[in-house]
Amino acid sequence: MALSPLNQRRWNNFRKNKRAYWSLIIFSVLFTLSLFADFLANEKPILASYRGELYTPIFKFYPETEFGGDFQTEAPYRDPEVECLIRSGGIEDCFDDPEGILEQIDAGTYQADGFYEGWTLWPPIPYSYNTSVDRPGAAPLPPNSQNWLGTDDTKRDVLARVIHGFRLSILFTLIVTGAATVLGIIAGAVQGYFGGWLDLIFQRAIEIWSATPTLYVIIIMFAVLGRSFWLLVFLMVLFGWTALVGVVRAEFLRARNLEYVRAAKALGVGNMTIMFRHMLPNAMVATLTMMPFIVTGTISSLAGLDFLGFGLPSSAPSLGEMTLQAKQNLQAPWLAFTAFFTFAIMLSLLVFIFEGVRDAFDPRKTFS
Repeated sequence: MALSPLNQRRWNNFRKNKRAYWSLIIFSVLFTLSLFADFLANEKPILASYRGELYTPIFKFYPETEFGGDFQTEAPYRDPEVECLIRSGGIEDCFDDPEGILEQIDAGTYQADGFYEGWTLWPPIPYSYNTSVDRPGAAPLPPNSQNWLGTDDTKRDVLARVIHGFRLSILFTLIVTGAATVLGIIAGAVQGYFGGWLDLIFQRAIEIWSATPTLYVIIIMFAVLGRSFWLLVFLMVLFGWTALVGVVRAEFLRARNLEYVRAAKALGVGNMTIMFRHMLPNAMVATLTMMPFIVTGTISSLAGLDFLGFGLPSSAPSLGEMTLQAKQNLQAPWLAFTAFFTFAIMLSLLVFIFEGVRDAFDPRKTFS
């Protein structure tokens, strides 16, 4: 689909802003990789071959009995006995000496009746965000070849938690920011366009709503309904949509008396068409100016709530909870460095991108 001349000019301006353009590329690569976090960091194999058939443990539940085991619970794929059963085709000797048989299979010297060599394809990081690492020593454990960023104080792999936590934070921010932006633009546009008593009453209501202690409401709601991702999204949108109302309202108050708006009204153009087709594009620069603050504020609010213990459920991969662990384990500097650089890189890239978008929409900005 070809871009209009106006949007083509905006895209060219954005590309000429090297900092914003390369930030977009780097962020897109990181976010795309995080969307496939289950393929990058998981305690289950991506694929497994057992007796000539392919299995996808990463997507489907398979009981241990599926591979010749004894239990109906999900197969513990990292257990040497289960690994031996898969790779040998269910040989009963795996119950006696699984590690010895695996060594023979690797060496190509194992032979037995019913032997059917299988295999498993593991993710690059064979741990999920909630997997306990089997390493000797007291947690948190320092980085090594097994855990590139070390472990936290419950022996969970830090890199796996960063990958899953990055995905969760960005998806949460996109949902909250998108919903709050739509509500804020609509509210500000209605206030600024119609003005009068509607604007006056709406402004007083927003002042009261903005004065509501958000943190207390979140704590109370979580105490009553329990902590959940979608409840936190709802509450953040409920109290976050007012951030854009002021700038959108001001732009619409300024533009509603301009000649092109009067001409459109005289021609009988509907109010909704005037507001969102003709006036809103002129208010986009002021709107996009606020976007970096909303995005970074949402990420910081999520991290702060998780740090205080009032954010996402404790089972979720949380960057804020990792920051809390860094505070509580000063003897493990890798936790503090990981938390700092994760937030610094993520927030910097997002700010640079939205600054570039804002400048691209501003007709006064040009780049050489």
